Amino acid sequence: MAVLAGLAVAIVVEGWLGLLGALPAALLLDVLLRRIESPAVRRRRQQEAADLPLAADLLAAAMRAGAPVDRSVLAVAEALDGPLAGRLARVGRTLLLGGGPAEAWSALDGVPGAERLTAAALRSANSGAALAGALTRLADDLRADRATAAEASARRAGVLIVLPLGLCFLPAFILAGLVPVIVAVLGDVL
Repeated sequence: MAVLAGLAVAIVVEGWLGLLGALPAALLLDVLLRRIESPAVRRRRQQEAADLPLAADLLAAAMRAGAPVDRSVLAVAEALDGPLAGRLARVGRTLLLGGGPAEAWSALDGVPGAERLTAAALRSANSGAALAGALTRLADDLRADRATAAEASARRAGVLIVLPLGLCFLPAFILAGLVPVIVAVLGDVL
């Protein structure tokens, strides 16, 4: 697609200027197209973010019941369904096989909000602090963040709805309300 855009610039703008503009146009379009996220990736990312608070709650419950971290993570991975379950299964298997905490929890990289879960798990592994309480607080924070984002999205939608209404009603008001008044005033003056 980017090559075709560069070729189109070279054809439309003839001469050396077209050739000089073709390469930056192709490179810019290539960079912009690579940034576009596919719908499948977006759905997976949203599903992982939606499942993360539940996973944190389940992990906290399993650890409060006395299960070690690796077994708790594997149990939560079995209980969940979706892309986050696969990532948690990798974390649990890595911990079970003796991998380091940093290596194991790196499987959650890229999941929105999981960096806080990873930081709490690493802090717990390094200091020996209880992880269950931190996970419960994290789940509450993630739910609060999600509610705040949903409210902000609803407010943004309300603001965006006003724009088309303004673009439709303003010309109608000018044509139906102001133009006849201006024509009548100018007719009396002339």
